[in-house]
Amino acid sequence: MGKKENVIVGLDIGTTKTCAIVAEIRETGIDIIGIGSHPSEGLRKGVVVNIESTVESIKRAVEEAERTSGCEIRSVYTGIAGGHIRGQNSLGIVAVKSREVEEEDVERAIDAARAIAIPLDRQILHTLPQYYVVDEQDGIRDPVGMSGVRLEAKVHIVTGAVTSIQNIVKSINRVGLDINEIVLEQIAASEAVLSNDEKDLGVALIDIGGGTTDIAIFSEGSIKHTAVLPVGGNYVTSDIATGLRTPLAEAERIKIKYGCAYMPLISKDEIIQVPSVGGREPREVSRQILGRIIEPRMDEILGMACKEITRSGCEDILAAGVVLTGGASILEGVPELAEQIFNMPVRRGSPMGIGGLTDVVNSPLYATGVGLVLFGSRNIARENLIRAEGNFISRPFKRLKQWVLEFF
Repeated sequence: MGKKENVIVGLDIGTTKTCAIVAEIRETGIDIIGIGSHPSEGLRKGVVVNIESTVESIKRAVEEAERTSGCEIRSVYTGIAGGHIRGQNSLGIVAVKSREVEEEDVERAIDAARAIAIPLDRQILHTLPQYYVVDEQDGIRDPVGMSGVRLEAKVHIVTGAVTSIQNIVKSINRVGLDINEIVLEQIAASEAVLSNDEKDLGVALIDIGGGTTDIAIFSEGSIKHTAVLPVGGNYVTSDIATGLRTPLAEAERIKIKYGCAYMPLISKDEIIQVPSVGGREPREVSRQILGRIIEPRMDEILGMACKEITRSGCEDILAAGVVLTGGASILEGVPELAEQIFNMPVRRGSPMGIGGLTDVVNSPLYATGVGLVLFGSRNIARENLIRAEGNFISRPFKRLKQWVLEFF
C-alpha cells in the first residue's frame, strides 16, 4: 500500500456513523477513489462521550478507506458539530497604510474582527469573511488594489468548546493520524451540495444528521448565519422503537425501508412487518401508523430549524429556498413536509462537482465527507496560488541581489 500524491481525506465523525472519504486531485477535477464507513458508538449529539469507542470507529472507517483506495492515510480534514458550536458576526476596522488596499491591510482588518471577548473555555474555529467596506463603499468581496483610507471587514466567527474540540483531536491522534483542519460540518456540506448561484441568491442549508441538525445561511456569496440544534434522526428511530414496540436496530431498518414523513404520500392499504421484542412473533402494522409516528417528529425538527432561521432575521433573503441534506433527509416525504413548514422551495441536496466513485457517494449521507474533501482541495489550491505569487515576486529581488554581489 503506497503513499499517493495529491490525495485528500475527509473524516466525518457523526453520531450515527464515521465515514472516511479519500479523493485524488487531478487536472480534470477531484475524483473519489476510496470510502470507508463504520457505525459510531462513542458520540452523543455530535459530541464525544466515549474516547475508546470513537477511536475504534475511526480506525475501522480509515482501514476500510485505505483498502478501497489502495493508499496509506496519514492526515485528514475532519468535521465538527454539536450543541456547543456558536456563530456570531463581527466587524474589524483599520486604516489603509498606503492609500491602496493590500493583502496585509485585509489580514489586519480580519485580525481586528477576531479580537472579540470569548470565554477561556471556547476556541475560534473559523473566521469567515462576509464582505468588506472601503471608505463608504460596501458589499466588496475582494478589496485588494482598491484606493481608500479606511477598510472594514465584516466576518462570521464560529467558536466551539475547547474540551469538545480536544476530544475530537485526541481520538484522531490516537489512530495515528494528523489533522489538517477542523471544519464546521455544515460549512463542509455546503461545499458539496450548494451551487454558487444559490449562495448568491440566498439559501438555507439544513443538514439533518443522527444527533444534530446543522444550519448554514448564505447570501450574496458569503455565510450569514450558522447554528447547531441538538436534535436529529435518532429521535425518529427512538420514537418508532417505542411506538411500535420493536428493538432500536429494527426501528432504524424500518425507518430507512418504509419510513415516510408526509402522510398524503402513504396509501391506506400498505402493510409492513414489524419484529417484536423478546422473541415474540412479528406483527403486521399499517404503514400509515408508522407515518403518524415519523411525521410529528420531523415536523418538530424542521419547525425548530424554521424558528432558528426566523430568529436570525434571514428569512427574507432566501430567494433560492432551502436545501436539505444529511441522512435523515433521505426519508420519503421530507422535502414535501419542509415546503409546508418553510413556505418556500425545498430540494434534497446530494454531493456534486466530483468524479470517481460518484455512484457510491451520490447521497445526502455523504454530503459532509465529500464536502470536507472539497474544502481541503480549495485550501490547497489557495496555498499553491499564494506560494506561486510569492515566488513570482521574489524572483526579481533574487536577480537584483545576484547583480549587486557580482558588481560590488
